[in-house]
Amino acid sequence: MSRPPSKSGPPGGTTRGPRGPGRPGSRRSEGGPGRTAPGPRKGGTERPPVSQFRSTGKPPAPPQQPKDRDGDRIAKLLARAGIASRREVERMIAEGRVKIGEEVVTTPATVLTSLAGVSVDGVAVKAAEPTRLFAFHKPAGLITAERDPAGRPTIYTALRNALPAGAGRVMPVGRLDFSTEGLLLLTNDGGFKRQLELPSTGVERTYRARAFGDISQARLEDLIEGIEIDGVRYGKIDANLERRTGRNQWIEMTLTEGKNREVRRVLEHLGLEVSRLLRVGYGPFDLGDLPKGRAVEIEPKQVTRFRDSLGGKNA
Repeated sequence: MSRPPSKSGPPGGTTRGPRGPGRPGSRRSEGGPGRTAPGPRKGGTERPPVSQFRSTGKPPAPPQQPKDRDGDRIAKLLARAGIASRREVERMIAEGRVKIGEEVVTTPATVLTSLAGVSVDGVAVKAAEPTRLFAFHKPAGLITAERDPAGRPTIYTALRNALPAGAGRVMPVGRLDFSTEGLLLLTNDGGFKRQLELPSTGVERTYRARAFGDISQARLEDLIEGIEIDGVRYGKIDANLERRTGRNQWIEMTLTEGKNREVRRVLEHLGLEVSRLLRVGYGPFDLGDLPKGRAVEIEPKQVTRFRDSLGGKNA
């Protein structure tokens, strides 16, 4: 996969450093912003850097289900076709927006062998395309949504010019807050999106935070046991102090849950003030030196290899 020309990188750096031991009081060697290429990942795998009708009247009964249940549920098929996430498809069905021929679908449990004759909002659904995955360097100041009631710019405003030609409709994998920047994966496959987001899949997300305040490596290492804040339990977090200047420091944090504002809430609970937050890794993919506002497609063979590594951990 081609990558944009190497640049000096954004302040604070976004390349991944070695994961081996070495730093006093830390499980990782000393490194800070601008670290070099990644070392081996768990299981000996390197993380490659990255270089998108309602019907009137009483609806009829849903189509009869095949007794042997050949095929898949319609919600899964529509998600796979990139219509929306499975949960959103279920909402569309509840709103009467999905039809098979002239019949309104009334349950997401409807089983089909194909999407032939299926329409959403009166538009025929095309057969699913091969799964595609894109990496986007989201700048701060964008909402991870298609539209914002407050009128703030969304990622789709930027993606109109950032995505390669012919990318088609894509959905974000997870979210990044308005003020958070960094790696945002995008896919045309709703099932794959869900698979990557579920905590049970165990896909790692890595962040780098610039924070002000006093903190020790020992206190950060306590997060490996998880932490409870205001009644919310956060799972284990692998946190490491990277570089300190006075009371400012960069902290790297790797987690698998990705709850709403998790990194900020945990660091604020520890008495730190977060001034900048970047996501630098998702699964085996790194932000690398991808410029802000740019998007690139991840090579299909890398996507296939990664998906195969997840095995039966399906949504």
